[in-house]
Amino acid sequence: MTEQRIPVWVKALDPLSQFGLVHTLRVRPEVCLLSDDELDVLVSRRTAPPVVALVAVDALDTGAVQVLREVAHRGCQRTVLIGGAIDDDALLGAVDLGVSGVLRRADATPDRVVRLVQAAATNDGSLPPMLLGRLLGNVTRLPVQRSTQSGQSVLSDRETQVLRLVADGKDTQEIARTLSYSERTVKNVLHDVTSRLQLRNRSHAVAYALRQGFI
Repeated sequence: MTEQRIPVWVKALDPLSQFGLVHTLRVRPEVCLLSDDELDVLVSRRTAPPVVALVAVDALDTGAVQVLREVAHRGCQRTVLIGGAIDDDALLGAVDLGVSGVLRRADATPDRVVRLVQAAATNDGSLPPMLLGRLLGNVTRLPVQRSTQSGQSVLSDRETQVLRLVADGKDTQEIARTLSYSERTVKNVLHDVTSRLQLRNRSHAVAYALRQGFI
């Protein structure tokens, strides 16, 4: 495995999906597939790159959320989910468990899967606009962990601007162009917010900002 290739661990709930994803990704130069044993070895190394877990389910329901808990328990720091029917309650749970990208099974072409894996590897994952809208519509039910003694964490103007554009469905490049920032600056802003407020990813950060009334 070279440094440029993203370590990916595939976890599907049915053998056919497992075979299909492994067969599809094995030939892609952007990723390096890990076996169960290789995953355990890699996550034990502090200096190893983050592993992206690619989870495939028939439906994003409570059963799928349980699988996501198991994935997190195994040490995968980034998770991409491919599924069919999406349940709102499970979507909230999935974001809270660290899912940074969701792709509908019908839209899961090899190129789209790889792009979402690449985005997750840089903590730049995203939800489809329709799913993001549903997440934001239920945002008051998503648990967050506040970080100040007063119980209220304040976002800077720059952080608020970036999160508002994330909520509009814009990716890092579009946000940088809109605000005349570099892409690195945008990523640093999102990293600072998620780290300081102990949030899972950018979707969780948007949910926090909405819940607190910042955007």
